[in-house]
Amino acid sequence: MERAQQIKLVLGFLDEIGLPYKVVSFAQKTFLPGLRHNQGVLELDLDKLIYPGDILHEAGHYAVCEPKERHLLDGDIYKTGLKHQRPKQQMMGEEMAATAWSVAAAKHLGFSLNVVFHDAGYRGNSESLINAFEQGGGIGHPLLGAYQMSCKEHGFPKMQTWIRQVSWA
Repeated sequence: MERAQQIKLVLGFLDEIGLPYKVVSFAQKTFLPGLRHNQGVLELDLDKLIYPGDILHEAGHYAVCEPKERHLLDGDIYKTGLKHQRPKQQMMGEEMAATAWSVAAAKHLGFSLNVVFHDAGYRGNSESLINAFEQGGGIGHPLLGAYQMSCKEHGFPKMQTWIRQVSWA
């Protein structure tokens, strides 16, 4: 499937689930090309975007974030955003949950997992992550169950809700 079709499917999915995003143009360099968090909205510069799967991972941060804190996602969320307000373990948990969420979303959209786990990402561990998720393992999906997002009847990667409603705070 070509890049433009992948982007169209991803944006249609984000519209369908009500995840906030905006297509914009920006001049400054960002953590991931063509993507930035801006006060609770995922902003996309489609001319700078290199990997459509990166949209799914970054959208996953919004989807799994504590509902009352979603509006605080801003900049590089591990250097700014929520880092100074939360324990490192909670941030890492949400990173793993966002990864699992992006896998569930990719499978829902009919994508190969290499769309999310492309060769340029995940510190050279893309193939290991693909293998783990394809074999029923992988990181973060137990948290999706704890957040009451994954399907109780069919289990991960099936989802009963795409946006976290349950708060632990």
